[in-house]
Amino acid sequence: MSTTNHSENGVRGKVVAITGASSGIGEATALLLAERGAKVVLGARRVDRLEALADRIVQAGGEVAHARMDVTRRDDLSDLVKLACERYGKLDVLLNNAGIMPVSPLDDLRVEDWEDMIDVNIKGVLYGIAAALPVFRKQGGGHFINIASTAGHKTVPNQAVYSGTKFAVRAISEGLRQEAGDKLRVTIISPGIVQTNFAEGVTNEVVKARLEEIRDQIAMPPQAIARAVAFAIEQPADVDINEIIVRPTAQV
Repeated sequence: MSTTNHSENGVRGKVVAITGASSGIGEATALLLAERGAKVVLGARRVDRLEALADRIVQAGGEVAHARMDVTRRDDLSDLVKLACERYGKLDVLLNNAGIMPVSPLDDLRVEDWEDMIDVNIKGVLYGIAAALPVFRKQGGGHFINIASTAGHKTVPNQAVYSGTKFAVRAISEGLRQEAGDKLRVTIISPGIVQTNFAEGVTNEVVKARLEEIRDQIAMPPQAIARAVAFAIEQPADVDINEIIVRPTAQV
């Protein structure tokens, strides 16, 4: 019997591009995958945080490239994919992770927030698909991992638009999976409440306070989602983990 650690080998050497990589789930995933031998290509808006993260990975002996990018700009996604291919010769996985959550009651009419969520959470994922799909087709393989949310399974008050964007991510991902054929893999990961700065962008103070209270009581660490990403990646090429929901045990 082979004693090889297949799971580690399934990640080792893979080139993984990550959007929203400077904090939260993106940061945790970058650290975990680099530690397991992946070459990570990181994109985010906050260059200082990106550089600090890249330094940590290099110090630990990992391989990393990074670029400032905004997922609402289609060219930025193309450039991230190009960076991966130029630096490492291929792209195995695109993790569409960047997302925002400025939730509020619809009565607040925070239309700019609605538009921002659509631009980042939906169009950002579509731009990622547009950038990587031709590369994956040409390579004859590739893996999209799209971060949705438990809000993409269940809608609650104050989260109508956010929830709508995450339902959309799931629908787009499932359509992509059906069109992908037998060489491409598509995974949806729907996190519940994670210990990140997601409440930062919430402009309604009452909603923000409530979200922060729930987060501080029950949220799981972002490493929980990083492990789910690694699990999807490390499967043999003919196995596609289509959807993973990860919630804190205490979340209803």
